[in-house]
Amino acid sequence: MKIRVAVLVSAAFVVVVALTGGSAAAKSTACGTVTINEQAWAGSTANTYVVKNVLQKSLGCKVNITKVAEVPVYQAMADGKTDAILEDWGHVPQWNQYVTKQKTVVRAGPNGVTGVIGWYIPTYLMKQHPEFKTWKGLKGEESLFKSPESGSQGMFLGGDPSYQQKDQTLIKALGLNLKFVSVGAEPAQVARWEQLYKQKKPVLFYWYDPQYLNAQYKLSQIQLPARFKGCQDDESKGGDPAKYACSYPSYTLEKFFSAKFVKSGSPAVAVLKRFTWTNADQNTVAGAIAGQHVDPDKAAKAWIAKNQAKVNKWLGK
Repeated sequence: MKIRVAVLVSAAFVVVVALTGGSAAAKSTACGTVTINEQAWAGSTANTYVVKNVLQKSLGCKVNITKVAEVPVYQAMADGKTDAILEDWGHVPQWNQYVTKQKTVVRAGPNGVTGVIGWYIPTYLMKQHPEFKTWKGLKGEESLFKSPESGSQGMFLGGDPSYQQKDQTLIKALGLNLKFVSVGAEPAQVARWEQLYKQKKPVLFYWYDPQYLNAQYKLSQIQLPARFKGCQDDESKGGDPAKYACSYPSYTLEKFFSAKFVKSGSPAVAVLKRFTWTNADQNTVAGAIAGQHVDPDKAAKAWIAKNQAKVNKWLGK
């Protein structure tokens, strides 16, 4: 809280300031310190800083931010070193260990964002070739995506090698004349398709949502074959290619809390449980932070100012 002090301060004003400061101190004591884990993607940064600013302003909490990787953060929550993660992309083994068996971590419900992985093309290309709405429309048209690396075949631009993918096997299973091309980590992949996009050229690539660049570029997803019982998503496990001939699953992104935090009595627990927003909300804030290089706190406050009705729901108002 910022208090501007005039040169001449009346006794009454001093009393008001003292009372106001005391109220803030009471709020801070009631909430205490909340530690939220910020993970290594812009959407997580957006989640973290919006919630941080809501807790600070409305509950008087002190908010600390940790940056523990996706898997080790579960042990950090179990140890009480981190209170909450606001976005998990399906770490089932950790759920089984820490939530089900140990009960040291608590599932806290969806954050409102749906994680989607798939094959994407620029929307301008989809308008030119509406047959590309499904993968079947690519058959016979693969050469449209040719590149120096793909020779006579069309290029499929793969994602970051560290991400779970099945595109090489999926291409084979669907009988498409495409060559899988990897250019490295996500920044290199983005630079490649971004260049082709700006030139209004065809490009087919692995992509996902929410992602802050989706607020900047108009991209369209190609419909892959429907999922079926037993369809596979991790091609590193090998096996029959036919088992990979299905779309990627969608992910209901969830929040997880330390059991210690849940039992703490902090009013922040209820607020974080009620925290939900949309893919578009997250992309807006993440785009400001990662795309426009706006300070995370400033980006969060700007979004909060325009979305007070949503924030009030988190606060139980």
